[in-house]
Amino acid sequence: MTSDPRVLIVGGGLAAAKTAEALRAAQFRGPITVLGDEPHRPYERPPLSKAYLLGTAERDSVFVHSASWYADHDVDLRLGATTVALDPAGHKVELADGTGIGYDRLVLATGSSPRALGVPGEDLAGVHRLRRLEDSDGIRAAFARAARVVVVGTGWIGLETAAAARAAGAEVTLLGRAELPLLRVLGPELAAVFADLHRDHGVELRNDVAVTEITGRAGVVTGVDLADGTHLDADAVVVGVGAVPNDALARDAGLDVDDGIVVDEHLRTSDPDVFAAGDVANAWNPLLQRRIRVEHWANALNQPVVAAAGILGRDAVYDRLPYFYSDQYDLGMEYVGYVAPGEYDEVVVRGDRDAREFVAFWLSGGRVLAGMNVNVWDVVDPIRALVTSGRTVDVARLADPGIPLEDV
Repeated sequence: MTSDPRVLIVGGGLAAAKTAEALRAAQFRGPITVLGDEPHRPYERPPLSKAYLLGTAERDSVFVHSASWYADHDVDLRLGATTVALDPAGHKVELADGTGIGYDRLVLATGSSPRALGVPGEDLAGVHRLRRLEDSDGIRAAFARAARVVVVGTGWIGLETAAAARAAGAEVTLLGRAELPLLRVLGPELAAVFADLHRDHGVELRNDVAVTEITGRAGVVTGVDLADGTHLDADAVVVGVGAVPNDALARDAGLDVDDGIVVDEHLRTSDPDVFAAGDVANAWNPLLQRRIRVEHWANALNQPVVAAAGILGRDAVYDRLPYFYSDQYDLGMEYVGYVAPGEYDEVVVRGDRDAREFVAFWLSGGRVLAGMNVNVWDVVDPIRALVTSGRTVDVARLADPGIPLEDV
């Protein structure tokens, strides 16, 4: 590798910005170009469904760097630049305007896009999805004037936007396909906590339902039809039914793709000169001994350091446990670890579940696979240590709030 390869980063979010930052922090002095298809410099997305949506965070607070940072660090940031094709053999990409840009090393940080519901009426005015800054602006404005809001989807985005709609004073109906919100993530033992939370705050929660149509009049949403024949009136509808990785560039270029861009523990794709980071990367995790794609802020924050090291010819490995957090009403939570449905045999709770002040652990064979703290703080590090140790634990001590987690 030459001392100063040309680095091209496709994507305009947190992972892209942090890759440029990591390269400069590692004293890389070669040219860096960042291609973002939005009109804004890179920003963080969690506030879009949390503090920014609630109106408690200023717009400037969401941006990763100041407006001057890119010029100050000799990073060529190109906004409104949509990449439409990748030619790995020719080491170049093509933009929508026909411009070709060459590279020596490429980082794909293209993120993900909201999943379509797949029913008539999704394109009506007043139907919202949340991914970009303008989406959050539009949803906040809609909540300010809507009397009745229907939220489709009971994952994190659905629950957080439902909480924001209630905070704005709207009547809210929350629709989920499963028997409980977050059932796939938390299992039946803990998913009920979030169902009760929303009901206690006045949300009408309808589980195990299917949407057949979003209805409208004169191009504007009026409600939602369910498979059981129910019609729900709505002034605004939010659809939050998951996300799909933006991996078309890689797929069309012949790179390995499987629910995202397949990368190794160094975040290198099937082409040695191309890396991927953030939501779009389906990465081998040597600690978990599996490939996982995580659509959460922590990956976009932490993976770029590893990708930058690979670009510089250094041997770094991404083996961090998944981490995410959520704020809803008066509940704050953090989750660290990974457990797929059916892969645990016990859930242990320390603290007061009914008061929503507890730490929960998912175990298999006496080993902690993941932990979630709810309104209990400064425990992520010991939870992470319990998971990474791989050791069996004394369940009675684990459940006892009087014993520090560090001593378990």
